[in-house]
Amino acid sequence: MLFRISLFLSALVAAAAASNVVELTPSNFDEIIGKGKPALVEFFAPWCGHCKNLAPVYEQLADSYSHAKDKVIIAKVDADGEGKPLGKKYGVTGYPTLKWFDGEGNTDDKYQGGRDLDSLATFILRKTGIKSNIPAPPPTDVNILDYHTFDDVVMDKSKNVIVTFTAPWCGHCKALKPQYEKVASTFKPESDCVVANFDADDAKNRNIASRYGIAGFPTIKFFSKENKDTPEDYEGGRDEASITQYLNEKCGTQRAVGGGLNDDAGRIASLDTIAYKFFTADASARDTLYSEAVKLAADVASTASAGAKHYIRVMEKLKNGTQGYVEKEAKRLEGILAKRNLGQSKLDELKIKLNILNSFQKDRAQEEEKETIKRAEAEL
Repeated sequence: MLFRISLFLSALVAAAAASNVVELTPSNFDEIIGKGKPALVEFFAPWCGHCKNLAPVYEQLADSYSHAKDKVIIAKVDADGEGKPLGKKYGVTGYPTLKWFDGEGNTDDKYQGGRDLDSLATFILRKTGIKSNIPAPPPTDVNILDYHTFDDVVMDKSKNVIVTFTAPWCGHCKALKPQYEKVASTFKPESDCVVANFDADDAKNRNIASRYGIAGFPTIKFFSKENKDTPEDYEGGRDEASITQYLNEKCGTQRAVGGGLNDDAGRIASLDTIAYKFFTADASARDTLYSEAVKLAADVASTASAGAKHYIRVMEKLKNGTQGYVEKEAKRLEGILAKRNLGQSKLDELKIKLNILNSFQKDRAQEEEKETIKRAEAEL
């Protein structure tokens, strides 16, 4: 047991020693700072929440400059502990405070940029010309906005836009990000329903953040096509399913959680009712129902022509005596959709066809009644 504890403690010590952030104290400060290498120094307090949020980012920053330790220093000072005299000397009144020291040990005003990795690395690059080793960010379907692009995207009256106003150091924002990424991927095919993000903590972006009264992170707002001046506050769940449902309601879309279309996409209620009757009717009744369906399909053709025409095609197959067509074709389409090896537009087209095929086998009225009962039970 003692051996295991010893190993654990050794591991902790090794982990601490492996940090590329240089720890400064009154006893070593002048031996390191002002000896020819410039330095970014964080003055922090162990109890400070913002300091705790910055800590992992600052470690990443130091790691990304580990190849240039002979040219630039990334350091920190506990300005509420052993390093309190240093904090006082350099006018530190709040935490965290980041200051840039040149090679001679001179310091200008405190760093006022963003506290995300890219902003900090860009600052050091500007000061030294030394590039970091930050890996390229993974591709994203979220539309990343800044003060240059915000109005062009959000105020476009041809688009509905949902915007998350975030800060790089915000823990709740970090928890939301993977869910929001999934939503953005799901809605990528919807050109008029934009999923966007705005760093409201970036100094250059703060005027826009102030315009919308952003006081906490994340704040989520929906800018509809019809009302750009007064966006709606999103107050639902911060999970993929809740945001997807919200956007479907607001944008008039029918996207499914996880991507693709949901089971209602492409279906037309009036034709659903006829389809179910048609599937179970005899030959003479089918002729009457077919004529009724053709008339209804013509009436809705301007808004849902592709879906309406497919109802008619399926009826024609059944009228011609194609045995088991609905069941066989539905099974075939389910197999293709399960593989997901086609482009999204083609998958959407096939999903709509499958949904319409299913309407011939399912009584829409019964489905809606079951859904109403489920919703009522959920509210109890």
